[in-house]
Amino acid sequence: MAERNGDGPHAATDDPARQADGPGTAAAGPEDPALAEVRDRAQRAIADADNARKRAERTTAERVAAERQRVAAAWLPVLDSLDLALHHAGADPEAIVQGVAQVRDQAADVLARLGFGPVGAIGEPFDPTRHEAAEAVEEPSVPPGTVVRVIRPGYGGDTLLLRPAVVAVARAGRPEERPDGPDPDRESDGG
Repeated sequence: MAERNGDGPHAATDDPARQADGPGTAAAGPEDPALAEVRDRAQRAIADADNARKRAERTTAERVAAERQRVAAAWLPVLDSLDLALHHAGADPEAIVQGVAQVRDQAADVLARLGFGPVGAIGEPFDPTRHEAAEAVEEPSVPPGTVVRVIRPGYGGDTLLLRPAVVAVARAGRPEERPDGPDPDRESDGG
């Protein structure tokens, strides 16, 4: 089989396009030096790109490992506090409650230091990108669409949400319950 680049021993005779077929056409000779230089540069560029890709993959893996270690280390004091609470489980129940509250505060502090503060507060407008409505409740003292209770807090930062807050939201009163009477645009069908 003839070699692709035309450098093989049978390249001139196996490839009819490379054979001499008339006056002014010569048989394949040595490769043009300019072509060899371009080929060499292309091969070097491909090798450099491959090396850069491998270096970037190594750097990324090292950064991920370092970040995992940093986050795990941030949680160690919380784990220590939980171990201490379990060790004193037979103590005064009031002290246990206080200890658990302190551990909870430690955990919230770790999340905040990692850039993930609490999401969802009573009185703020419902935002479907940050809240998950679990309940709609009648609450005449606040405008419709306002968070009236946080069922489960969410956590996130400015650009990344770990989990949305599960909330109860104030809804608009039913037409028959509105102080101005039923909605005139709505017909009753008796059912």
